[in-house]
Amino acid sequence: MFSSLYPLYIDPGTGSMLFSLFVSLVAAGYFLFRALIIKVKFAFPGKRAAEPGFFFVIYNEARQYWCVFKPILDEFERRKIPVRYLTSVKEDPFFDCAYSHISGEYIGAGNRAFARLNFLEADVCLMTTPGLEVYQLKRSKFVRHYSHILHDTGDATCYRLFGIDWFDSILLSGEYQIAGIRDLERIRSTRRKELPVIGSTYLDMYREVLSSLPGEDDHPFTVLVSPTWGPGSLLNVWGPALLDPLLETGWRIILRPHPQSKTSEAALLARLEERYKNSPGLEWDHNAENITTLAKSDVMVSDFSGVIFDFAFLFNRPIFYSHSSFNPEMYDAGDLDRPLWKFDAVKAFGLEIGDPAALPRRIHQALSGGGLGEEREKAKNTAWQNPGGAAAGAVDFLVKVKETLG
Repeated sequence: MFSSLYPLYIDPGTGSMLFSLFVSLVAAGYFLFRALIIKVKFAFPGKRAAEPGFFFVIYNEARQYWCVFKPILDEFERRKIPVRYLTSVKEDPFFDCAYSHISGEYIGAGNRAFARLNFLEADVCLMTTPGLEVYQLKRSKFVRHYSHILHDTGDATCYRLFGIDWFDSILLSGEYQIAGIRDLERIRSTRRKELPVIGSTYLDMYREVLSSLPGEDDHPFTVLVSPTWGPGSLLNVWGPALLDPLLETGWRIILRPHPQSKTSEAALLARLEERYKNSPGLEWDHNAENITTLAKSDVMVSDFSGVIFDFAFLFNRPIFYSHSSFNPEMYDAGDLDRPLWKFDAVKAFGLEIGDPAALPRRIHQALSGGGLGEEREKAKNTAWQNPGGAAAGAVDFLVKVKETLG
């Protein structure tokens, strides 16, 4: 039975290509029809009508990015500027907000969302989603300006290949991120983007809510293991070799996999969950927001994940890292002949994991030794500029873009 169905199988890469071809054909027909309608309208004096859609559209692909967009939405609301918010999160916190000038809609996820976005009409579209014009997500002919906002304070060149090439602007957290983007533009002969340094909207929001987080009456010493995803991540490189020694200490160990791991590394997580299902000292954290977990952690163990900077900048606590398995070839940074800022920064304010079996002893030493706080502060001042003003900076820039477009 299965052999007769085998010829119908389409691998994911081919499926993506076919979907893109289908969308392109549909888009061509749609745009041709729209152009014809507009020409007819313009042919009759006094009959010119405004294009449908909003001046500003914001798209949110995943729940963890709500903290990036909420401060911006709040600022648009404060200024009474209409915005259309599109989300691929069915239970997006947006729908619990009582905005008067912002309307929202759930547009589905994956190809369903891309099909909608590829026909979008707006003057300015803001998103955290990379890969515009690379796979299924295409530039709509009826969007005049695409803006990307970074969702962490690390190097902007750490997206997968061509992640930011086709945006018109990138909203940055620190001026240091500009040089890498300019190098990519020069190497790839892509259009020069606008690169305003606005700061970090989500760090601004987290800093405000920290004072309202409840404390723990009986706080156990806590180590947070928070890796990125992919072949060079902690869980792929070490896995149990890292977790077993930590669990033997009796400390509370919180394992917070990268959100993408649930999709791309489901088998790996399933093996770890089975191995540690009877380990009372291990807590799994799959929550979309990370501020509560960060707040109750005394030490972080990570790799090259951007969450390192969230922990360092907000809490100034010890961090252990591993960069040894980072492969730049799959990232934009692989095309650059320059070191990544974030690796140099973490080497200055963090401690390398080294032998995972010796990690508990080294954590003890780090707690008693102190130090490195000044280096963390230095990195914060570099990567988190304009603290407290990111949302206003973002809206100022987007409004200016709209005014320039006319």
